[in-house]
Amino acid sequence: QVQLVESGGGLVQAGGSLTLSCAASERTFSLYRMGWFRQAPGKEREFVAAISLSGDSTNYASSVKGRFTISRDSAKITVYLQMNSLKPEDTAVYYCAADRRSTMTAGYAYWGQGTQVTVSS
Repeated sequence: QVQLVESGGGLVQAGGSLTLSCAASERTFSLYRMGWFRQAPGKEREFVAAISLSGDSTNYASSVKGRFTISRDSAKITVYLQMNSLKPEDTAVYYCAADRRSTMTAGYAYWGQGTQVTVSS
């Protein structure tokens, strides 16, 4: 099964930018739909963004659309989340997820350990 390792989290001021990375363990990376989720303290985990197997289709939560961009690099077997115009409400642990099913709204079978993003006001 694929293993996922997130990196790139940290502390940033409101209005700033961060790029999260999620490195996968398998060269069959192109067979996995990838997603990013986040969980703020005291809240349930929520969907942030997803990208299709080929990378030609993406979905975003309404709260991040226009500010966040998900992308993937098959050569580096890595998926990225570029986050711009960050707000304090973006503060959360961000998780990378993977699944073999191509349907964009399907769940995810594999999860990373998470990386903390803190946005100060």
